[in-house]
Amino acid sequence: MATATTTKPNPATLRRLGGYLLRQPMRLYGVMAATLASAGLTLAAPYLLGGALDRYIIARQFDGFFSVCLLLLAVYAFGSFVNWLQAHWLADVAQRTVWQLRTDLFRHLQRLPVPFFARRTHGELMSRTTNDVENVANTLNQTLVQLLSSVIMLIGSFAMMAALNGWLTITALVTVPLILFISKRIGAVTKRQFRAQQEHLGALNSFIEENVSGQKVVTLFHQEQRALARFGEMNGRLMKAGTTAQIYSGLMGPVMNMVGHFSYLLIAAVGGWLTLHGEATVGVTISFIGYSEQFGRPLRDLANQFNLIQSGVAGAERAFDIIDTPSEYEDGASRKPGPLAGRVEFRDVAFAYSPDKPILRDITFTAQPGQTIALVGPTGAGKTTIINLIGRFFDITGGRILIDGIPVDELDRDALRRQIGIVLQDAHLFSGTIRENIRYGRLDATDAEIEAAAKQAHAHAFIAQLPRGYETVLTPEGGNVSHGQRQLITIARAILADPALLILDEATSSVDTLAELRIQEAMKTLLKGRTSFVIAHRLSTIRGADCILVVQDGRIAERGTHEELLAQGGLYHELHGRKFETV
Repeated sequence: MATATTTKPNPATLRRLGGYLLRQPMRLYGVMAATLASAGLTLAAPYLLGGALDRYIIARQFDGFFSVCLLLLAVYAFGSFVNWLQAHWLADVAQRTVWQLRTDLFRHLQRLPVPFFARRTHGELMSRTTNDVENVANTLNQTLVQLLSSVIMLIGSFAMMAALNGWLTITALVTVPLILFISKRIGAVTKRQFRAQQEHLGALNSFIEENVSGQKVVTLFHQEQRALARFGEMNGRLMKAGTTAQIYSGLMGPVMNMVGHFSYLLIAAVGGWLTLHGEATVGVTISFIGYSEQFGRPLRDLANQFNLIQSGVAGAERAFDIIDTPSEYEDGASRKPGPLAGRVEFRDVAFAYSPDKPILRDITFTAQPGQTIALVGPTGAGKTTIINLIGRFFDITGGRILIDGIPVDELDRDALRRQIGIVLQDAHLFSGTIRENIRYGRLDATDAEIEAAAKQAHAHAFIAQLPRGYETVLTPEGGNVSHGQRQLITIARAILADPALLILDEATSSVDTLAELRIQEAMKTLLKGRTSFVIAHRLSTIRGADCILVVQDGRIAERGTHEELLAQGGLYHELHGRKFETV
C-alpha cells in the first residue's frame, strides 16, 4: 500500500497530463476563452450592483435604474450561456484526452514482454486500464475549468477589491493562511486514502476475475464459503479505504464554508465601521462582500478540487506506471529476415530469471530445416523455457541462438514471430465466430482458405455439423465446444498462418484418446515441411521425431532418436517405462 506523505500532486504526472491536453490546442483555447468570458461577466456583476445601490437607491434617483437591472439580467443570462458552452467544450476535451491516454496504455500493453504479465494479475491490469483512467476523466471534467476559473476569479476579484478599499482587502486576506493550512492537512490524508482505494480496487478486481474463471474448480472442491469469506475481507478493505477517502474529501467543503462565513462576518463588521466613519459607502461595502465571496470561493474550490485532483493523479500515476514500463521493442533489434528456411541453432545457451536462479545451462543443439525436435523431461526441467527463447518471449542471459545463421537478438520481434506458429496446451480462443478465430492466423485470408485450413486440421467435419457452421459464435474461451475441438481450431489457425517454425507445447495432453487421434492427424499436416519443436508427455506424439532432447535440471541430459534413447537405458528409458506420466 502506498504511503505518500506529500500533499502535492506529482508535478511530473501533472505535466504529462498537460501534455495530453495540449494535443488538442484549438479546443483547449476555446475552453479558456469561454472561461475568461465567464469570469469577466461574473466580476462585472458586483460592480454594477454596488454602483446601482449608491447611484440610484441611496441617492433616490430612479432614472436609469431599470436600465442597470436589464444590463445585470443580460450579464447573468449571457454568463449562463457561456458556462454551458464552456461545459460542452470541456467534455469534448476531457473525453478526447482520456481516449488518447487509454489508447496509449492499451497499445503499450501489447508491446510489453511476457514476464511483465507473469508478475501482474489480470484484475490489476484491468483496473488500471478502466477504473484508473476513468478517475482521470472524472478529474478533468470536474476540475479543469474550475481550476482555470478559480485562478482567474482569484486574481480578478483581488484586483477589484484592492481598487475599492485597501482596509477591506486586508480584512479579506486574514483567513487565507487558515484556508491553506486546512487544505494541506486534509489533503495529506486524502491522497493516501485515494491511492489505497485504487490499489484495493485493483486487488478486488483481480480476485473476482480469478474466481469467475476458476468457478468450476471452486465448486468442485466446495470452496464457495472460503471464496465468499475472502471476497468479504477484500471488499471490506476497499470499503474502509473508500469511506475514509470520501470522509476526508467531504470534510473539506464544510470546513471551508465555515471559514468563508467567518470571513464575511469580518468584512461586514469592518465595512460597517468604515461606512459609519465615511471611509466607504454602502454600495462599496455591498460590492466588496460580493467580491470577497468571489475571492473566497475560488480558494475553497481549489481546496475541494485538490481532493479530486488527488484521486485523478493517483489514477494517472498507476496508468503511467504501465506506460513507463520498458517494452520489449526498445532493444534496437530491427533486422527483418526474409522467408525463413528454419535452421535453428542453440550454442551454449543459458537463461535465468535472476542471477542466483539459473533455469537453463549449456543448451546446445541444431535443428535442420524441416526437422522435428521433441523435448521431454520432468516437470520444471526447462522445456517450455527453451521454446520461449526461440520466439524471444524471453531473452537469453548467455550463449547464442541463431536462426538461419542470424543471431536471434538482432531480429525484429514482429518479423520473427510472424514466421512462428504456436499451438499450446491451453487452446485460447476469442469471443467471436469460429471463422474469425481461424482467420486470426492470417487476417487477409479468404473464406475458402479458412475452410481449406480447417479441412487440413480435421476440424471441418465438426464445424459443418454446428447449426451455424463457421459463423457459430464462441463463448469466452470457447466454452461451447469441447477441448479437443478448440485444439483443432487452433491448429487450423496455425495452418492458415503457414509458419516456417512451429512450436507445439503439450498440444494433446488434456484430451481423450479419440480427440488425440484427430489432433495427431491434424498435426501431421501441420508438421510437414516445417522445423518443429514439440513438447509432449505422450509417447505416440514424439515417437517419429528426428531428434529427442531429454531435458533435466536445465541441461540436455540425453539426445537421439526414440530407438537410440531406449537403447541407452538412461532417463528416457526410465520415462518410457513410466509411460511418460511425468514428462
